[in-house]
Amino acid sequence: MVVNYSKWDALELSDDSDIEVHPNVDKKSFIRAKQNQIHQQRYQRRHEIETLKYEQIINDGLLERINALLDALKKYQDEARNPDELVFQALIESAGDPAKDEPPKPPEGVYSQQKEPTPKFSKMIGNLVDEVKKDVDEKKEANRYQGFINGVTGHLTKVQSLQQELLTKLASLEKEESSKITSDSIHTGFNTSHVAKPTEKPKSTQASKDKKVELLNPGAGPRETFKGQDSAVSSGAEADIEDGSLVKSGEDSDSDIQPTPLGKEFAKIKLGDYKSCLQFISQHPSIVSERETDGLLVEAFNAAMDNKHNYARQCVHQGLLLQYCNKLGRDGIGLFFKRITTKDHQAGKVFMDDVNTTYQRIKTRAAELQKEKAENPASEGVEQIQLHAVDPNTKIHIVVPEPDSTDPTEMEARKIFDSFPPNLQKALQAASLDKVNEVLGKMSVEEAEEVVQKLGEGGMLSLEEGVVDATTEEGRKRLKEIEEENRINAAKEQEQEGNEATSRIADGKTPDPE
Repeated sequence: MVVNYSKWDALELSDDSDIEVHPNVDKKSFIRAKQNQIHQQRYQRRHEIETLKYEQIINDGLLERINALLDALKKYQDEARNPDELVFQALIESAGDPAKDEPPKPPEGVYSQQKEPTPKFSKMIGNLVDEVKKDVDEKKEANRYQGFINGVTGHLTKVQSLQQELLTKLASLEKEESSKITSDSIHTGFNTSHVAKPTEKPKSTQASKDKKVELLNPGAGPRETFKGQDSAVSSGAEADIEDGSLVKSGEDSDSDIQPTPLGKEFAKIKLGDYKSCLQFISQHPSIVSERETDGLLVEAFNAAMDNKHNYARQCVHQGLLLQYCNKLGRDGIGLFFKRITTKDHQAGKVFMDDVNTTYQRIKTRAAELQKEKAENPASEGVEQIQLHAVDPNTKIHIVVPEPDSTDPTEMEARKIFDSFPPNLQKALQAASLDKVNEVLGKMSVEEAEEVVQKLGEGGMLSLEEGVVDATTEEGRKRLKEIEEENRINAAKEQEQEGNEATSRIADGKTPDPE
């Protein structure tokens, strides 16, 4: 195929032009001088184009008025009045609209040295008539009026000829200007501000599955603020996650990253079997994604928490393998596998260093969390509100208001009951103080205090002498006293049993070993 280089003929001299100059002439200085000359010629050419365009506008307006004057003169040609009066009458009729008598102002830089402004069209026509009258007076023609017509016609021909020359020169300059490639001629060919918005995914309405969330602080989980009667779900409903009774609304969270079945299958490939890895990726190209990498790293962390270190290392290796393939793109996957399988290649060393570093970081973090869990169980260090009976034999009666009751007091109590989260409602319906305490233990202190207050207002939990309200300072103090008394009584009973056993041995009443 022949390449057409003719488009570069319009390119003027540039900094890197391959030109030959005299040995005594500096090439850079010559190019700078040539560039200055080109810039000066370009400026003069553009200035001349602007001037000719302005003169074209003036000539068009002048030709329009000369033609009007000539038509008016020919209209009075057959009348026998004084020729000078007829010329004056024709001049008045051809004056036109006074609003258009003022010519447009010249562009910036055009006629800048002219001190006086451009005269009005009426003044130009008046000067033309005076010049024609002077010529008619000098020639002393027999038909004076016809001499005026001939004189105006001659000026019309001159202006038309001048206008034609102007248009020819203007076309030549514009052609030369358009043939040169300059920065001023560069413009945006296409531009748009429209951005295609991605299609919104339908919101999930299915029940959320059981999730295993690893917390940095296992002693304190996430809790929302307890809401009033109009709230659908509060943080006290956390216990319902265990039986899957809660429904999670909205879109799936990106933070819930778990390995896909395809990712788990890829993680089971033997470490170092890159041929099988490449074959698996070729058969399942969708596995090369950032989400699969994150899922395998999460799987590695969970395995490290379960002390499955070999499997954790394998997950890290396979996850980073997918990460590298994703960054290199589809065309670079084959080259990447070729390099890491080449003996003593730098790519393999860099990859394995990354695998070892990532695995050690996960292993160290898992060990730290295991140590924290051993030293600080989840039940320790968390302030809770619990309800305890003074006498273990005392039974706490929990009364759940009837839903169809017509009693105003019980109807109000039912509203309070309906405002509780589902797990608390189940605990109250079971009439079990242990289940109520279990729900209260999963709430913050403020939430639990509010729940206890509402239970008292609704008459569902009667805090009589048999019950210690641990939400108050007095109740907590009384609870400590009860626990201390129980401990002392248990010690006394154990001591008494030891004394009785010693007495039986002393009396020879040792029980039969069989």
